[in-house]
Amino acid sequence: MRCCSLTHYGQRELALTTVIAGVLSVLMWLVFWPLMVVPLGLWLWVLWFFRDPRRTPPTEANLFVSPADGRITDITPVGPDSFLGRDGTRVGVFMDLFSVHVNRSPCSGTVAEIVHRDGAFLDARDPMAGERNESTTVTLIVRANGQDYPVVFRQIAGLIARRIVTDLKKRQPVACGQRVGMIKFGSRAELLVPSELVGQVKVSIGQRVRAGESVLLTCRQQLTTRE
Repeated sequence: MRCCSLTHYGQRELALTTVIAGVLSVLMWLVFWPLMVVPLGLWLWVLWFFRDPRRTPPTEANLFVSPADGRITDITPVGPDSFLGRDGTRVGVFMDLFSVHVNRSPCSGTVAEIVHRDGAFLDARDPMAGERNESTTVTLIVRANGQDYPVVFRQIAGLIARRIVTDLKKRQPVACGQRVGMIKFGSRAELLVPSELVGQVKVSIGQRVRAGESVLLTCRQQLTTRE
């Protein structure tokens, strides 16, 4: 059985929900006690939403894992006008309300840039959500065969999501599968990898994936740790 705890990213929401559910439960008890199940159910759902199960990243270095739990919605080529700034491949993952929403790094690298952008709140299943919705774009620098390459993962708000948490700083080293933040209440995540690094695509449209564990792409070059 997987060990599962609660993420600290949800402390504020859990505290607020506990207070609201407690007050409503007292009111329901005074009016009609069976209705107490409604605020109790809400509290249990929020508790479950902020679960943070343990994940075990693959031991092989030349892999890119999913930054989010959810379902693969698109696998598309991108060009120099993309957030990657060069030709590459983008994999989109849709997180519904029942997915684990803690995000994880798709590979080991060093944080080069973190850009938050305000925007719309389209349905996160729409590929255009990546272009128009509120988002945080994180660029990692990885080294392959002695050369540095950018790898981008993006946290994108959805129709319901209204808060993106990114727990990273510039020049911070990160490990594959490391917790890097979360998106609260339904959203989308994207991984963008340069063509020079893309080997095989290991997922298909509609496939369910786990953050930090499911392999999205293999790397055609040998990834090494930057000094």
